[in-house]
Amino acid sequence: MLWSFLAVLFSGWLYIDASYRGPRWQRWLFKPVTFLLMLAWAWQAPTRSVVDYFIPAGLIAAMAGSLLAMLSRRQLLYAFGAMFLSSLLYTLNLTRGISFGVCWPVPLTLLVIGLVVLGIIRSRLEELRWPVCTMLTMTLVMCWAASLQYFSHQTDETLSLMAGTDLLLLAHICGLVSLFRRRFAGDRAICEALFIIGHFMIVRSLWVF
Repeated sequence: MLWSFLAVLFSGWLYIDASYRGPRWQRWLFKPVTFLLMLAWAWQAPTRSVVDYFIPAGLIAAMAGSLLAMLSRRQLLYAFGAMFLSSLLYTLNLTRGISFGVCWPVPLTLLVIGLVVLGIIRSRLEELRWPVCTMLTMTLVMCWAASLQYFSHQTDETLSLMAGTDLLLLAHICGLVSLFRRRFAGDRAICEALFIIGHFMIVRSLWVF
């Protein structure tokens, strides 16, 4: 497990560094390598129930969506679909043993975040409006489920899940704003760092309980 963990960290660092400084070939090489190493790390984790397999499945969907987004703008429809599927699979894992109590601050905050992001990018979405809206909505639901998990069972596992989903939400927000509204300094490296670390924290939850 230690060597898999170190391999994921090293490959992820090389990929984030390439996203910031280049070269392009290094991004194309280390992104799939990082995801495959995380997938191998996830498969080595002790499985406690069938729903644990939703995390490796979600990781595969995220890898597919991320690689499709790197190809061209014409592939964004499929990329957003894969990201939606990834968030859905993670959410299905998060619903295990969850207590759906009324906790207004969390869903209200997430709703406001979603509306603000859509308000910023809505005029630029065009034919991608519905794919982006459904992907972002599913990500917000995933964050809500992770927060409920943490409030129901305050453990290292649920903290890791909540941190991972929140980082993925931030990654998607940065990516959407950069893609549809305005580029900003270091946007690609920031988005990819949040994206990789978010998935890393979710996979980490399989090892802590």
